[in-house]
Amino acid sequence: MPTMKRLRIGLVGTGPWASSTHAPALAAHPDVELSGVWGRRPDAAAALASAHAIPAYAEADELFAASDAVAFAVPPDVQAPLAARAAAAGCHLLLDKPVATSVAAARDLEAAADAAGVASVVFFTLRFAAPTSDWVARQTATGGWFTGRAEWYGSFYAPDGSSPFPSPWRARRGGLWDVGPHALSMLMPLLGDVTAVTAATGPADTVHLVLRHSGGASSTAALSLTAPTEAAGVTVELRGAAGTALMPSGGGPLDAFRSAVDALVAAADSGRPHACDVRFGLRVTEILARAEEQLRSA
Repeated sequence: MPTMKRLRIGLVGTGPWASSTHAPALAAHPDVELSGVWGRRPDAAAALASAHAIPAYAEADELFAASDAVAFAVPPDVQAPLAARAAAAGCHLLLDKPVATSVAAARDLEAAADAAGVASVVFFTLRFAAPTSDWVARQTATGGWFTGRAEWYGSFYAPDGSSPFPSPWRARRGGLWDVGPHALSMLMPLLGDVTAVTAATGPADTVHLVLRHSGGASSTAALSLTAPTEAAGVTVELRGAAGTALMPSGGGPLDAFRSAVDALVAAADSGRPHACDVRFGLRVTEILARAEEQLRSA
């Protein structure tokens, strides 16, 4: 029996996530060949390439030409135009969340992927970690949920504004854009698309959302990167005819990313879209942009 050709996946990005999660998962995946890396810092790209014995490309388009798919580990508004170029080059897309923080950029990316007919998967960690993805599947099958809540209290930043992993885009956009996509990725498959959103500010970067869903259910989300360490934590809870369901603790990001790679390989092979594809990523951007617009006008 002939062996299936491994999918050549290139990596865009050289930061902490790229080196600790993306590159190791891609290099170890049995159905993938890590085809090379490109980054905005050539020295970091060279170091990551050396660690995995792969080429470091001077230009992103050279990486796209040498790859069947591309994984992205760069800020969202760097990701969006690069991913559109990768799609136009015929590459399948393994995207980070959010796909963009501009609706226009997210729509351009979705249009590029659609025009090229490439597969896409957006990496929402808890949608791919085994304990939490299994929980979503069970609660979807149960149904009958009339309300839910998602709380993402992160302590990414200390009270003085410092962080062990400096991230200019997170400092600028805050919890709404960094952990907001996680909250929506868990609430929407269980309660339906968001048809209305109301947003209010809390301390520092904290944002509170009240959401109305397509089936009539409602939910709330609390989002922050600046919670005290002692108050940090993630909760997703549903209430409905079956009672109350509380999301279990998730798995590690490395295992979750391996599952996202599995999903992209399957989507590229079958041609069937994944639930967390670029279209879903666009929808998440649209909802968060609407919330941000409300906060600005408040």
